[in-house]
Amino acid sequence: MLKYNLVAAGFSVQEAGDGAAGLRTARTSSPDLILLDLMLPGMSGLDFCRAVRKTSRVPIIMLTAKDTEIDKIVGLELGADDYITKPFSVREVVARVNSVLRRADADVGQPRALPERDSIGAFTIDRAARRVFIGDREVRLAAKEFNLLSHLVANSGRVQTRDALLESVWGPEFAGERKTIDVHIRWLREKFAGKAPFAIVTLRGVGYRLDRLA
Repeated sequence: MLKYNLVAAGFSVQEAGDGAAGLRTARTSSPDLILLDLMLPGMSGLDFCRAVRKTSRVPIIMLTAKDTEIDKIVGLELGADDYITKPFSVREVVARVNSVLRRADADVGQPRALPERDSIGAFTIDRAARRVFIGDREVRLAAKEFNLLSHLVANSGRVQTRDALLESVWGPEFAGERKTIDVHIRWLREKFAGKAPFAIVTLRGVGYRLDRLA
C-alpha cells in the first residue's frame, strides 16, 4: 500500500527485505531519500541509520511503532531527518517525504543573503565555498550543521529562538521534531569543543545565542 501510493505520487521506489539488503541498495542505487522501518529483520533501524551515516548524508525518515521521547531523540542523534510513529496515514508519509526532499534541495543554498566570509579570531566560515576553518585546519560539517552555524555566526550576540532557527535553517514547512535543533547544536559543540573562539549558549525555554570570545 505504501509503495503503491508513493509510486502514484511520482516516486521511483526500491524495496529491501532486511537491513543488509537495504545497505546494499543504498550503496549501489544512490537514493534521494531512505524510508526506514525501525524494526528491520536482521538489523535494527538505528544500526542501519548509523551505518548509512558513516558514508552518506542521504535524507532518512524513520517509521516506527515506538512513541517514546528517547527513541525519537536517539533516531535524530544518529542522523535521521524525520520520524513518523505508527499508525500513520499513507498521505502523511507522502507529505513528509515531499517536505524532507524540499529541505534537502534547499541545503545547496543559503536561506538569506549573508557575507561570503565571517571571522572570529582564528575561526573563519566561508559561505561561498561552504567551508569552515580553525586556523589552517578545516572542520568538516554536514549541510544542516553548516547552515545552522552560519546563521548563528551572522546573528552573534543575539538570541535565536528554536522556532526562528527551524524556519531559517530547516524551512517554514518543517514538520519534524523541534528537538532536532538541540541535537545539531550538540554536534556543533562537540566539533568545536576547546577549539573555537566562540560559545553557543543555551537559554532554557527560549533558544540559543552565539557569543564571540575573541
